[in-house]
Amino acid sequence: MNIVVGVTGGIAAYKAVHLVRLLIGDGHEVHVVPTEDALRFVGRPTWESISRNPVTTSVHDDVPKVRHVALGQNADLVVVAPATANTLAGMAAGLASDLLGTTLLATKAPVLVAPAMHTEMWLHPATQANMATLAARGVHVVGPDDGPLTGGDSGAGRMSEPEAIHAAVRELLGARRDLEGLTVAVSTGGTREPIDPVRFIGNRSSGRQGVALAAAAADRGARVLLAATNVEADVLRDAARPGVEITTAGSATELAEVMRGLAAEADVVIMAAAVADFRAAEVSDGKLTKEAGGVPALTFVENEDIVAGLAANRREGQRIVAFAAETGEDYLERARRKRRKKDVDFLAVNQVGWDKGFEAPDNTLYFLNSQDEVVGEASGSKRQVADALLDVISGA
Repeated sequence: MNIVVGVTGGIAAYKAVHLVRLLIGDGHEVHVVPTEDALRFVGRPTWESISRNPVTTSVHDDVPKVRHVALGQNADLVVVAPATANTLAGMAAGLASDLLGTTLLATKAPVLVAPAMHTEMWLHPATQANMATLAARGVHVVGPDDGPLTGGDSGAGRMSEPEAIHAAVRELLGARRDLEGLTVAVSTGGTREPIDPVRFIGNRSSGRQGVALAAAAADRGARVLLAATNVEADVLRDAARPGVEITTAGSATELAEVMRGLAAEADVVIMAAAVADFRAAEVSDGKLTKEAGGVPALTFVENEDIVAGLAANRREGQRIVAFAAETGEDYLERARRKRRKKDVDFLAVNQVGWDKGFEAPDNTLYFLNSQDEVVGEASGSKRQVADALLDVISGA
């Protein structure tokens, strides 16, 4: 979907950064249209880097494409967050004094506003009259909430949290709720196997695909139990929403224990984490140094196959889904052998390499069922791929 996010001049503008991240994570094309005042709170480079689109406030930029009209014409949804008292008044009066104003007048798409202002401004008869006018025109509203405001004040007028606005967006866009009533356990990230207090054996998994799966499942109504292994906070933040419970783990042994506990509650288990096959047989209590003489020899032992153990002990009707990251031309055949060995219901297979799979914004997956048939494939953002996998699981 093509979503325009209007950002106006209130301190709550900083929250809109996370809202844009959530929308991008859903696979939407997002264009941010700030007011000049909004740029005094959050600068243009931030909006451009988050949205991956150029940002301007002027109706005089990109004139050949008639940007001041085209943004509104091409939008599937326009969100204004925060919507200040001044902005709401301008919307009610039909003012087109800047790019956001012209965009709002030019669009036939649904419009959602998230008011943000001090309590006295929110309760003022003029603001309430403007809100009544906008409601009569079909403008959708989320919030404002009651809580702490700037300057030590508290009361009605606080902008709703990005997750609440995001949920309202999904509802307006007709998001599916086909996983309602289910509990989905997801692992993500990459395990780290210690060698000494400062070194470990790890892998390049960022955790983005598992985080996208957790977010997608929650948005489709599931209760999600997310086990995160060494995932950066800014990546994990994309899973933050109602319905997602996060547990952390470090090594494969720790993750195995966590997943056994989560699987006991889950209808679906998705092992997206990249788990180390081996760990050091002995972990040094002190840092290994050159002073000890020569290069230290490391002996490895095999880690537990977590997903195979979960599959062997699954309950009646429980579905177990594994991931396989493979290299080489015969990756699908190797994946089929792996699926049979682990005895999982579905296997999501992706080719990885120096420049694809790990640490990349996009992904390509092939889905094998319990008969080793390719029952689907998906390419695109990790959120798009996540929804495609959930489609396969829920349709089985």
